[in-house]
Amino acid sequence: MRKGFALALTAMLLASCGGTKQQATGGDTSGVGKVDGALLTTGGDGSDWAMTGFNYKEQRFSPLTQINDSNVGQLGVAWYADMPDARGQEATPIIIDGKLFVTGPWSKVYAYDAVTGKQLWTYDPKVDPQKGVQACCDVVNRGVAAWKGRLYLGTLDGRLIALDAKTGAADWSVQTTDTSKPYTITGAPRVVKDMVLIGNGGAEFGVRGYVTAYDAATGAKKWRFYTVPNPAGAKDGEASDAAMQKAAPTWSANGQWKQSGGGGTVWDSIVYDAELDQLYLGVGNGSPWNHGLRSEGQGDNLFLSSIVALKPETGEYLWHYQETPAESWDFTATQPINLATLKIDGKDRKVLMQAPKNGFFYVIDRTDGKLISAGQYIPGVNWATGYDMKTGRPIENPAARFYKTGKPFIALPSAIAAHNWQPMSFNPKAGLAYIPAQIVAAGYMAGNAPLDQTKPIGFNVGENMDALMYPRDAKTITAATAGATGLLVAWDPVANKPKWTVKYPTPWNGGTMTTAGNLVFQGTSLGEFRAYAADSGKQLLSFPVGTGVMAGAATYMVGGTQYVAILAGRGGALPLSLGYAYGKGAEVPNHPRLIVFKLGGKTELPATTPPDNSPVTLPANAATPEQVAQGRALFARFCQVCHGASAGGGGGVTPNLQRSGALGSADAWKSIVIDGALKDQGMVSFAKVLTPDQAQLIRLYVIDEAHWAQKNLGSGK
Repeated sequence: MRKGFALALTAMLLASCGGTKQQATGGDTSGVGKVDGALLTTGGDGSDWAMTGFNYKEQRFSPLTQINDSNVGQLGVAWYADMPDARGQEATPIIIDGKLFVTGPWSKVYAYDAVTGKQLWTYDPKVDPQKGVQACCDVVNRGVAAWKGRLYLGTLDGRLIALDAKTGAADWSVQTTDTSKPYTITGAPRVVKDMVLIGNGGAEFGVRGYVTAYDAATGAKKWRFYTVPNPAGAKDGEASDAAMQKAAPTWSANGQWKQSGGGGTVWDSIVYDAELDQLYLGVGNGSPWNHGLRSEGQGDNLFLSSIVALKPETGEYLWHYQETPAESWDFTATQPINLATLKIDGKDRKVLMQAPKNGFFYVIDRTDGKLISAGQYIPGVNWATGYDMKTGRPIENPAARFYKTGKPFIALPSAIAAHNWQPMSFNPKAGLAYIPAQIVAAGYMAGNAPLDQTKPIGFNVGENMDALMYPRDAKTITAATAGATGLLVAWDPVANKPKWTVKYPTPWNGGTMTTAGNLVFQGTSLGEFRAYAADSGKQLLSFPVGTGVMAGAATYMVGGTQYVAILAGRGGALPLSLGYAYGKGAEVPNHPRLIVFKLGGKTELPATTPPDNSPVTLPANAATPEQVAQGRALFARFCQVCHGASAGGGGGVTPNLQRSGALGSADAWKSIVIDGALKDQGMVSFAKVLTPDQAQLIRLYVIDEAHWAQKNLGSGK
């Protein structure tokens, strides 16, 4: 009796002690302590930007009007902070009670006074740099989530970490992925009903996608939803089991998905619908990309490239809509989702809107997942001509199924996307969605050679990666780079057509943010921060920031003054995989910087130094044509996704190998590529997939490519 009473008393005391910290954190009604479901549902009066999409509708629309279409030209810099890592900057800052929180590459977190720019604290989760080789599109992070005194961070190596928002100290950490597999996290978590939701990436390398909900206070797992069936055919004992019975018949009995896991990672968009109490997942591409290998060319492969609706408390499946059945082009549905109520055919419809990679803008009834409209938001889409509104399925171009025809297919859009991760916004006053779109074509070709098969390092997409390389033809390269352009598309989702469009000379421009001041903000890859009239598209501001901009802005108000914050600096998939060395943008430096504006701001930004593109002295070119061909194939398979097509440079993010000092030394090259001399900088050893002789073939190819470029392109690159 006494023993039982003592144990019970001890348990009560321990629970009380544990609850004290939790209650103190959750009971604080200032700062991040005030962030709860009520604030995230409405977003408040605009003083705060409390989550990555402003509020649960994720429209990235602020009600603030102090900065508006009549005075935005007076914006100047209030303060700035240089960031330490010159890799991709993709985060949207969140601002709560005058404190600004933002993430950078390698999943680092920074806290600032939002008025003065004074740094309050930093947090470095110490991600192993060698993890970078498993990050398909740079070592990026898109931001933190806030909830009841804590910030929540997903790390590149798959951890979910809760931080005390006042100090930056870690309260708890959980490993959300199998560390033996090439999973990554680059997206921002979402918090709903005291649960933190996080997905992951890695489909290019071979993983099975899922989303997990964790208790916000303790990190205890609540539920998990897999997005593709278990390759072993067994139940997982998870919330997705019933849905997987529906999905399983849409996959072949064999196929490479049995080994790869099938893909379907939810690497970005997770949206909570507070009106309908539903959760929407934007599901990614297949693994491998090639449907002919992945599923033997059979079935739609649910739930790839789909929007999936779940019950938030349990993860139970509600409905889905598949945008790209049997996807084979890396056409993800992970792009940002905006929620709204629109008057369509005289009736109010609760809808979700998305402009995913494949070039079509979807308006979907979010009560049941029925397609309302799907219009082409960029010109020239050629994988499909439109959608059959009776079935909700695309009307495909048969030539797009390259694995069936046996012929290469030049696709528009490509895996780089008509719209990638860069945030889209929606202005309910103007009735327009603002899409950071682009026109970038690329080739697809079935990969059947031994080099195309699954490897322990590098993309495993089941395609011949040489199709993405530039040809040895100056006119073709010039035309291809000139044809790769950007667009800002103001899309009318009711009329299903663009209202206005702005054209940019380069792709890969920044995300958008819009306000009740009739404004749309966007950064550009050529180093400007721009503002347009939301209703007409008239350009009202072009502020030089000295570096490319990819991220989306946020706006907030402190002490009666409205501010606009943007994280500048380039990186990500396009600069890494295609590079800028052969096209427009080569002169723009990559200088990571957080910049905060206000009306009448007088702070001067330091000058940035353009990249050195002057001619370099190259090693002698003694390679035979056979060696060059072999080296090119190896470079395409293992190197181009980080160092640019045809060794055309990593877009100012990773070294331009055509200018590498190691080219002239076989020993230095081997020490880096085979021995891993630079592994602490993210350049791992490729000894698992390359012999020393093969590494030298790559060196000989790069030397030959550099000689050809200097002679034929006259660029000195």
